[in-house]
Amino acid sequence: MSAIAGIYYLDNRQVDRADLVKMTDILAHRGPDGSNVWTKGAIGIGHRMLWTTPESLLETLPLVNETGELVITADARIDNRDELIEALELTQRPAEKITDTELILAAYERWGEECPKHLLGDFAFAIWDGRKQELFCARDHFGVKPFYYYCSDKTFIFATEIKAIFCLSEVPNQINEIRIADYLVSNFDDKTITSYQDILRLPPAHRMIVSHIGKQLEPYWCLDPTREIRLTSNEEYAEKFLELLTEAVRCRLRSAFPIGSALSGGLDSSFISCIARDILNEDGTKKLHTFSAIFDKLPQCDERPYINAVLNQGGFEPHYIYGDESSPLENIKDIFWHQDEAFFAPNLSMTWSIQETIQKQGVRIQLEGFDGDSTVSYGFGYLHELAQERRWLALAIQIRGLARSYNESAGKLLWPYLWAYGLKPKISNSPVFNLGQRLWRVLLRGLFKGSSQSTEQPTWSKIFNPEFIERIGFSERYRTLQLAQRDARTARKEHYHTLNNGLLPFALEVLDKVSGAYGIETRYPFWDKRLVEFCLALPAEQKLDQGWSRIVMRRAMTAILPAKVQWRRDKSNFLPNLCHGLLNRDRECLNDLILGDPNSLEKYVNITALHEIYHQFISQKSLAAPQDIYTIWKVTSLTLWLQYKESKQLNKKEVKGVITM
Repeated sequence: MSAIAGIYYLDNRQVDRADLVKMTDILAHRGPDGSNVWTKGAIGIGHRMLWTTPESLLETLPLVNETGELVITADARIDNRDELIEALELTQRPAEKITDTELILAAYERWGEECPKHLLGDFAFAIWDGRKQELFCARDHFGVKPFYYYCSDKTFIFATEIKAIFCLSEVPNQINEIRIADYLVSNFDDKTITSYQDILRLPPAHRMIVSHIGKQLEPYWCLDPTREIRLTSNEEYAEKFLELLTEAVRCRLRSAFPIGSALSGGLDSSFISCIARDILNEDGTKKLHTFSAIFDKLPQCDERPYINAVLNQGGFEPHYIYGDESSPLENIKDIFWHQDEAFFAPNLSMTWSIQETIQKQGVRIQLEGFDGDSTVSYGFGYLHELAQERRWLALAIQIRGLARSYNESAGKLLWPYLWAYGLKPKISNSPVFNLGQRLWRVLLRGLFKGSSQSTEQPTWSKIFNPEFIERIGFSERYRTLQLAQRDARTARKEHYHTLNNGLLPFALEVLDKVSGAYGIETRYPFWDKRLVEFCLALPAEQKLDQGWSRIVMRRAMTAILPAKVQWRRDKSNFLPNLCHGLLNRDRECLNDLILGDPNSLEKYVNITALHEIYHQFISQKSLAAPQDIYTIWKVTSLTLWLQYKESKQLNKKEVKGVITM
């Protein structure tokens, strides 16, 4: 977790070294181990260094090749080092003396624009090619490493964080209202948008070439939703899954510093922690620190029975933070300074406290089981497959298992499938059925005639100021972005959509900035390209079996995790903690924001509808509808960010201790 920055003047102006230094200075929190800049005419590149791997201790970036024609800045960890060293014929030097950035630059020299296809790991980099007078940029497969940029006819500026781009006065600082609308309805499908009109994100798995003729943006990799793996037994699937996940963890344990792992008590973090502990025990050199949130005041959020079941196996050095002692709005100004945008993550203040604890232990590398659910998949699309194929007995078996997991009636869960795939197709051609449908539509039109309501009105629209969504044309945008979800009626299509939507990079960017605030690099074994490709290609029955979701992973856990964790059906829910914090610690602030002067908010939000939702939240507390609770949080975060932005505090944090070339 380092930081990169750069300026390229397409009109051939000379880069002012001082501007580049400003950019790297404001990113000092991400790279306490040094800062360097390189400039030549219209191009300038900068870097902030955070030492993490043994090889990073040898690096000085930006790196210039022997001919002086290629210059690279990178925030990267490359996992297929041995493969690249052999393919690039770099065996004349000891592998431990070859840095990851050298490998990327050598890959570019060998394969040019195709080089990202040959890389495994997490990376965001930019290479200035003096021969072509081009800037080549690339971002890793899932967007673990961030890359933001501004591009006009005359200027291209990039950086790891938005605030660095705003160090140049020519960059407009204007709110992107479409992003505000996306945010309020939790629409994350646009992988390029930010909260600023002229700042964009390089999408995951994309490369970009910037030159005097403009920019070219294209994907270098994508998931294949048609590929399917067929092995001979459940055991073979589980063994292959364990092999890939173990390798993913091993790659992410490369560190010159103490290593930590999040341990929530859930399947994902527990599995990662146990695998990492076993690998470190093999070496006998390091002990794994674990970091867990516990809740004395909110037992419904507390996962200690599962956390302790893992810790009791031994081999860990545990640390705890009390999740119910932090306010959702605690440290909010510091968090906004680092995030540069309003954020959805409602428990981010708890994550902030965990990162602070991690830093105090001298840990620079944290393993996270983040969103392993999406990688492995719950497999619920399998139910649609069974219903489409009229395999009613197999469907009933799956439904019965799910009913046990979710404490629901099996009949209630089964009925929608029986209706959609069994009864409805048989009667839909009936004249009586069609007449009934037409009469119902006429009745609805009569009920809503002359009303502001409509049978076509989407449920999310009630929170918006109608003039706002009409002005920005948001209804059409929302419909367009949602169309892709409608055909997700098989396990693999559903899985593919989950892996390919824009929520993942947004979430990773938010988490990256919290880790970056404390000089920590967070690594995500479940987002190893090899593992994700394997999981997507699995048959549906390896994702859901007799009501057990993520079944291939559960089978792989045997003899590694305690059975208490391996076969748990439930999942932690931190919503009560959010409600507790907002109502007991932040109530006065909420009242001021939501019930007070709506000046900064009424432009976007229907204040009357917001007040109704808020009063319901106050009366029902954690029993309120989750959608309403999250609406309160999003409006709160947005309002505070708008106020923060208006106060002109952005970009004013003092940075000290800068080293420049």
